Amino acid sequence: MSDAGLSMPSPPWPGPAPAASQILGPAPPPINRGPGTTVHAQIEDWLAELISVGRLAPGDRMPTEQDLAAWLGVSRMTLRHALANLARRGLVIRTVGRRGGTFVAESKLEQDLTTLASFSEQLRRHGMVAGARVLSATERQAGPVAAAALDVPEGAALYEVRRVRLGDGRPLALEHSLFPAAVFPGMLGCRLDGSLYELLEANYGQRPCRAKESLEPVTAGVREAEALEVKEGAALMLVERTAYTDEGTPVEFARDLFRGDRTRLVMWTSELPARL
Repeated sequence: MSDAGLSMPSPPWPGPAPAASQILGPAPPPINRGPGTTVHAQIEDWLAELISVGRLAPGDRMPTEQDLAAWLGVSRMTLRHALANLARRGLVIRTVGRRGGTFVAESKLEQDLTTLASFSEQLRRHGMVAGARVLSATERQAGPVAAAALDVPEGAALYEVRRVRLGDGRPLALEHSLFPAAVFPGMLGCRLDGSLYELLEANYGQRPCRAKESLEPVTAGVREAEALEVKEGAALMLVERTAYTDEGTPVEFARDLFRGDRTRLVMWTSELPARL
């Protein structure tokens, strides 16, 4: 993810909206009006590319809808469709009122799933201050799914930790982690507002070294929306993870919810070898 930070100053932003030709160039991009594509999707892709390469920088005020639609030669309804999609992707912020408008959002934080690193480590790599707000920390019995993941009997004691993960003080993810109590006795008596992986290594000599993770797009319910400070129904990415030590012992079963508008999950892949 980009390490530019995740927040924007509170509205209203100063200055009038620039003319489209001032910031986008003297001529609009060509638009294909034939079958197989839609005009609003082409505009969305074009503006997303300008944001990606930095032609439109975080915090920039975009031209007014009327000006931009006229410059592109499309209806305002078509343009609004494109801008609405960009807003859903977290690339722009749209505000209303006398000093409202459309603004380029801050870049998303990339969460690299290729290597197993704690969320705190990933944030520090991007120059951000990592934090956590503990919602609950309790002992519970293992249900069938958690028992299978952690290779413990059903009913075995687990430590359940729920936290909101913060980047520069703003919520990015909602963590729900389960740990086998027999492996980490007394864990709930430790400070839980930092990196849990660093805690496991420092206090128990058990650091997760690899993990099996699955990804699924979901939407925020009432509780998730409240914890992550998003609207109900906002796009989230669910990452279900079983983490293992270097010896292959499962030590964490987690279901994390990442804000879709502030985080981007990244994985590196390579071609399978010809022979396994």
